[in-house]
This record gives sequence, C-alpha cells and structure tokens, in this order.
Amino acid sequence: MIFENKKKATLILADGTEFEGRAFGADGSVVGEIVFTTAMVGYQETLTDPSYCGQIVTQTFPLIGNYGVNDIDPESNGSVVSGYIVREQCEEPSNFRCGGKLDDYLKKYNIIGIYDIDTRHLTKIIRESGVMNGAIVHGDFNKEELLEKIRAYTVGKVVPKVSVKEKEYFPAENGKYNVVLMDYGYKFNIRRELVKRGCNVTVMPWNATADEIKALNPDGIMLSNGPGDPTDNEESINTLRELIPAQIPTFGICLGHQLLALANGAKTEKLKYGHRGGNQPVRDIALDRTFITSQNHGYAVIGDSVPAECGEVSHVNGNDGTCEGVRYHNAPAFTVQFHPEACGGPKDTAYLFDEFIELMEGKKSCR
Repeated sequence: MIFENKKKATLILADGTEFEGRAFGADGSVVGEIVFTTAMVGYQETLTDPSYCGQIVTQTFPLIGNYGVNDIDPESNGSVVSGYIVREQCEEPSNFRCGGKLDDYLKKYNIIGIYDIDTRHLTKIIRESGVMNGAIVHGDFNKEELLEKIRAYTVGKVVPKVSVKEKEYFPAENGKYNVVLMDYGYKFNIRRELVKRGCNVTVMPWNATADEIKALNPDGIMLSNGPGDPTDNEESINTLRELIPAQIPTFGICLGHQLLALANGAKTEKLKYGHRGGNQPVRDIALDRTFITSQNHGYAVIGDSVPAECGEVSHVNGNDGTCEGVRYHNAPAFTVQFHPEACGGPKDTAYLFDEFIELMEGKKSCR
C-alpha cells in the first residue's frame, strides 16, 4: 500500500533496473551488495546479524514489522546492514513483547530502507543473474553517477569492523569448561548456547594471535560466523593453521567453518545467490538424517578440495549438494556452514553444541 505522504525512494541495480517505492528508516542513500533472505520471521535477528555487514538485505516474506522490535532478540549490539528492502512494512505492530516499531529501529541504527516494491520480482532477478550490487536512494539522484559507484562497490574486509576490539569474559554458573570464542562477527546466541552448557566464554578479537589464545589454556575454541569473503582473512587463517598442532577441541560455524577449511588447504567459492533463510535442508552423512537449518552465507567450502589427510565432508546441502560441514582427522575439530544456534527447528541441530562439550570432556579426561 502506498501512503502519499511518504517520501519517494528508488532501488537501482547494477544492471540499470529500477524499482520505485517509498522511503522508511534513516534518510539518505546507500550502496551495497543486494541479497535476499527467505526467513518468514526473525527480521530483528537478521538486522542484527553481523554476517550481513556491507549488504542490502531483501526480505522475501511480504509483511515485515508486524510484531515490532524488542530488547531481547538482537544478535549483536547494533545493526550493520547497509540497507533494508521489504514489500510492506507494518506501521502498527502488535505483540506482547513489542517495544517499538521497525521504522524507528532502522532510524536508530541509521539503516536506509525502501518498501512498497515488488520483492518477488527482485528476488527472481537475483536468482537468475546472481547477487549484484545496488543502491537505495531517498529522493532525486543522478543515475549515471550512481551506477558508477554501484559497479565499483565491494564489501571488502569487514571482519575487523564487526569484531570486538578487546577480549570480553562471560562466566557460566558453575562453569566447567573454558572456551575461547573467536569473534569474526559472532551472534549472541552462540555465546548463550555455550554458557548454558557450563562454558566460561572468553570472546577474543579476530586478530588474536595463536600464542594469546593458547595462553588462556582453553578447553575448547569456538570459531564464529562473520561477513565477507573468507579468503580476505589471511591473518585469521594463518592463526588457525598455527593452532592445529595444539590439538585444542574446536567447533566452527559459518565463516569459522570456512576459515578452518582454508587453514587446512581447502578452497572456497562464491555462490550464485547464497543461502539465506530458515529453511535450508542439510543432510548429516554419519546420521543419514536431514535437518532443516537456518543459514546466512554467500560463500561455501568446495567439498572436493578438503585434503583427505586433514578431514572429510560431514554435511551436505539437500538442494544443491554444497558442503555444509567438515570433520577433521588431523585435530579434534568439526565445523558446519549452517547456524545450529539459530533455533531453526527450533532445536534440531543443537546436538552439535553437545558434541562440542563431549569433545572437550574427552580431551579433559585424557589429561
């Protein structure tokens, strides 16, 4: 529905395609990589997921904002998405937990949005042509100048932007395990899942050295999710490579999964339009069971590139057969591409956190 008192907004794609809609959120213009998520709920979690840094996020579900926003659901301390695209934004949310409106939330974090466009058409373009750059503009603009900026845009090295600057400590009640959580842009629920299982969690910056990590004498290392091209993170990859001989139990999620694979000599590739949403089928090869998972990534580990002496593919995507997990032979480590902390099932893949606990317990009992 178009409200005549709303300011005009335009979405421009790198191929010159234009969508005219209405402005909401912060005022201005922004350039970014346009992606889409098929999640029907959890828009606040999406907006606060650091993995979307540098991207303009499109919600394929047509009505967004109907239950408002709150102080409980955020997955980080703010929002780093570049822009936000929805079909219809609810201006009068209703929910017992509602603490505010989506429009106000976007303004708070300076997120520029557009609504009242055909998001189905936009999604089809991305699916057929692949992820492409674009811009959201509130008001008038010079198209040729803007297209030049759009086509020159790259997400770049964004992990330093979303990682903590100094280590942070989160104790568990009656904590039994000490876990280092490497922050490449971690979601808060990863930390919560560890703490509630008796882990004292020390969050370390992305550029923490192998010596700094080993000096904490951790029972385990958690490698978090994060944004951008995994191959841009040479320093983090080298650190993980140095940690392999230490034989510390390790669990990686999303970007952490990709970084450990690269540290072991595997390769990654950019997917045509990525996997983003709460309905991605993943088969656990060992269990011969398929789980519906929550995902947010544009890159994947090339399964055939994992050196046989280092590890083997443990999970595969049910739609396109891409690698969704690796179990390692050269270290007590395993990683997955999806988000077991995101409650997609809602608890289907939480068993992976329990496996991490078992891995640490087994290592402790051998000391």
